[in-house]
Order: sequence, then structure tokens, then C-alpha cells
Amino acid sequence: METVAKNKLYEGMFLVDSAQAGADWDGVISAIRTILEKAEAEIVSIKKWDDRKLAYEINGKTRGTYILCYFRANGEKIGDIEKAVRLSEKIMRALILSAEQQGVEDIERGPISQKDSEMGTQKDTPATKMGKEKEKRKANEEATQKAEAERGGAGEEVEDLQESEQSVVADDSIDKQQEQYQIEDSESWNAGNGQG
Repeated sequence: METVAKNKLYEGMFLVDSAQAGADWDGVISAIRTILEKAEAEIVSIKKWDDRKLAYEINGKTRGTYILCYFRANGEKIGDIEKAVRLSEKIMRALILSAEQQGVEDIERGPISQKDSEMGTQKDTPATKMGKEKEKRKANEEATQKAEAERGGAGEEVEDLQESEQSVVADDSIDKQQEQYQIEDSESWNAGNGQG
């Protein structure tokens, strides 16, 4: 009895040269479709994701266009897809991940715009996470201030009490130092006058 492997949903991010994508968009998409169809993959969605400056040069190119593709395929065929991508002259890089956890709304969502990506408004970007952390800290500070105000400034009274205790301790140490100097001065004065 032959077992049939279930096709799983995958997310492929394909990187192509921006100049080539601009000049021959249909050819680039056709190259990706051909690779996936040879691997018997069913394309669910394919769209331009973004056009960005590369962090480092790839094959002498400094800008790249990212193409986001969702497809269903047999897991055993992913190696064939990756090999075909490496041999392709149109695709510079590709990253293929399992997307079984993706919802239909994630797949159907339109590509982000360049403006959104520069501003960090895409969900789960480091800029967005930092912004959320700042909002949480600000909310915590506001809640603390509100709680102190409701207690009638009890927090300020505690701080004032602590400051006054510190000043008393400081005053005591100054008084002790002055007493010590007075004792030393009187002993040296007495010794100098022949009293002892």
C-alpha cells in the first residue's frame, strides 16, 4: 500500500535584483512559478513584498526586490526547490519556511509599503516592539504617579522623611568631627602652654 504525503503550506521569500525586477517583472515571476511548478507545488499567493537597499552586496547588486510567495508542496520537494533557486540566474536568494500556522488573513494581506517599512509600522519589527515597551513603561509610570496622588502624596512624605534622616545622620557626623577637632585643639593648646 502506497502512502501519499500531504502537501503542507510554505512561505517563500525570494530576493531578486531590483533593476531586473523593474525591467522584466513578468520574467522574474515566471522564473519563480516555473521552479515551483517543477516541484509540483500549488501556488496560493505570489506578490511583491518590498524593494530595499541590501545590507551587503550580493553578486555586485546593492538593491533587491523581495517577492513573497505562499505555496503548498510535499516536504520532500523543498530541497529540489532550493537547489533550483541556487541554479537560477534571476533569483539571488530564497528563504523557505513552514507556514502551517499562518491564517488566511495573513496570506491575503497586501504587501507593506516602503513608507510603512521605513517607519517601523509593520507588526513584529524591532522598532514596533521598542515602541510598545516604551508605552508600557510610560503607562506604569503614570499609574505609579496616580497611585501616589490618591494616597495624598504619601510617597513624597516618605522621601522627605528619608532625606531628613540622612541630614540628621550627616549633621551628627559633622558635630562629632567638630568635637574631635575641639578636643585636639584644646589638647595641643594645653600642651603648648605647659598645661597637661
